[in-house]
Amino acid sequence: ILYIWEGGLAIYGGVIGGALTLLVLSRIKKIPAGTMLDSAAMGVIIGQIFGRWGNFMNREAHGAVTDSFLKMGLVDAGGQVVYYHPTFLYESVWNLAGFIGMHFLAKKRKFDGQMVLTYLAWYGLGRAWIEGLRTDSLYLFGTGIRVSQLVAALCVVFAGGTLAWVLLKKKP
Repeated sequence: ILYIWEGGLAIYGGVIGGALTLLVLSRIKKIPAGTMLDSAAMGVIIGQIFGRWGNFMNREAHGAVTDSFLKMGLVDAGGQVVYYHPTFLYESVWNLAGFIGMHFLAKKRKFDGQMVLTYLAWYGLGRAWIEGLRTDSLYLFGTGIRVSQLVAALCVVFAGGTLAWVLLKKKP
């Protein structure tokens, strides 16, 4: 964690750290945790919309070589232009669509925590798909399982299941 110059922090670590900080702060300030997390979810998704463009500036976190209509050209060591999936763009646009949807949903939310659960489900769904296109993934203990896809899928299952349970069973 301390050696950020050797790779940095993945988004999941930042989100978990921020959420834990908000949970402690909400307890100290006696503010409902769901309310704090809902507000933070809107800020996090906005940060991700713009933050992914850092991957473009650094020419990193792109997808595999492609000849699709939407592509990003990079010059390789031999001076040739190679075209890749611009996964930073896919994720930025996905998050923009999620923010717009969450903005309208926030006006009709039925319970504290609904927005953070919506964020986790939406982001997880997109990340599970987009991560499959990337070439720089971290794999789980030498298996073919990508850590980010696994975490994303778990977020979708947890958040989607919790949303469904609260909205259908508890009827807030």
